[in-house]
Amino acid sequence: MDQTFHVAESDEQGLAQISVGGEVDVATAPELREKLYEVIDRGESPVILDLLAVTFIDSTALGVLIGAQERCRGRGTDLRIIVDNPRITKIFGITGLTDLFSIYPTVAEAVDR
Repeated sequence: MDQTFHVAESDEQGLAQISVGGEVDVATAPELREKLYEVIDRGESPVILDLLAVTFIDSTALGVLIGAQERCRGRGTDLRIIVDNPRITKIFGITGLTDLFSIYPTVAEAVDR
């Protein structure tokens, strides 16, 4: 399993999509925050955050996602998170973040919402 972190922006049916892969932790979370805030600050809505290739996420990364959600709400935009890895989904559930975020198992479902 590839643990190399990467973050990239693309367009998904006219919507901003940020795809993330590898481990999102204290070392890589700042890069994710920078890309998320860049897209959010452009006012694009919704912002699709694809975490399908993420293999690990820590509390620092969750803090970045919470900050991004607050930033979205402050700007009237919507953050939609795509997760299908049971281990990552479980982290969102255990921390109670499933109530804070709009989480989808596929990009198509997040786009069609």
